[in-house]
Amino acid sequence: MLDKKEHLYEKAVLVGLITQNQSEEKLIEYMDELEFLALTAGATIDKRFTQKLTQADSKTFIGSGKAQEIKEYVKDKGIGTVIFDDELSPSQLKNLEREMEVKILDRTNLILDIFAQRAETSYARTQVELAQYQYLLPRLSKMWSHLDKQKGGIGMRGPGETEIETDRRIIRDRISLLKEKLKTIDKQMATQRQNRGKMVRVALVGYTNVGKSTLMNAISKSDVFAENKLFATLDTTVRKVVIGNLPFLLTDTVGFIRKLPTQLVESFKSTLDEVREADLLIHVVDISHESFEDHINSVNQTLMEIDAHQKPMIMVFNKIDAFAYEKKEEDDLTPETRKNISLDEWKKTWMSKSQFPTVFISALNKENFPEMKKMIYDEVLKIHTARFPYNDFLFEYHDEEEQIEE
Repeated sequence: MLDKKEHLYEKAVLVGLITQNQSEEKLIEYMDELEFLALTAGATIDKRFTQKLTQADSKTFIGSGKAQEIKEYVKDKGIGTVIFDDELSPSQLKNLEREMEVKILDRTNLILDIFAQRAETSYARTQVELAQYQYLLPRLSKMWSHLDKQKGGIGMRGPGETEIETDRRIIRDRISLLKEKLKTIDKQMATQRQNRGKMVRVALVGYTNVGKSTLMNAISKSDVFAENKLFATLDTTVRKVVIGNLPFLLTDTVGFIRKLPTQLVESFKSTLDEVREADLLIHVVDISHESFEDHINSVNQTLMEIDAHQKPMIMVFNKIDAFAYEKKEEDDLTPETRKNISLDEWKKTWMSKSQFPTVFISALNKENFPEMKKMIYDEVLKIHTARFPYNDFLFEYHDEEEQIEE
């Protein structure tokens, strides 16, 4: 299932709904993100289709007229993939494939495909495979349409199970096997965490593609893989870092995303345990992204789901080198929008009243790094002295090459 392939860019169209719970402005943001996901997975987007409905149609997600319009468009343009912004139910997926006669993907399937491409280690590949099987199990019926024409009669009666039942049993057995395998790895990783000695554990968290791995490389002088694509990091990376005379462990974790599939949250439980068991969280935010406040809310929601929302935290607003705004003319009387707010003005908003220490940096150019390092040092020192008041780490000599320059 997880064989790596070189992806040829395939043409696709996107489909999203404007509903009573999702405005047109919000849909545009989601569709932009979905297009980035598709690009990461190996697709180029030919067109976007949107429709206004009170709620998604239970049979085909979109209305029959819109489905016919998309069918005619993809047939005329020779497009083989239609990607929906929300997770489709098994019946919706089956009906859409029968109606449009092309490959139908939803947001969850797309994210799982990216994870399958990005998984490098055996551990990550096991987690992704489990999530894929959990997603596939209720959707097996669409894969066996060729059995619809199978007739009964002499030689076709009697005990036994159908081909689809056999496959369901095989997949359930595989899911059980993968869960047991992950339990074994979980115990090993828990033991590793316990054996890391008397050092404070700090975890980088944040939305996907906000620069966590770049920041990790800059702070720890390591070479963690970083790329301007979604979910570049799937495997947890831990590095020992020394700021001043204080050592601690810094962890780079998988990025979060809106509408994160529940299968991934479950299968990546061990990876998220690094966040759950951290002493301090560094929440990295891409300040240059127009939806960074939504990203913050999505991360906070995920932290709440894994019961890590009450931990000490530092807010690091990254990519100030890429931040841009449109300055309004003095005689411009149109209402001010988010695009007209400068970085200095943002700093005076709710950010100045945040309960957490806040700093604005550029991980790429190492701008404002001394301020950020001092902030991390102060927070780690509080935890360290409270937990290990007689620990001698603070008095040990550390080789200068191991230290991070102030």
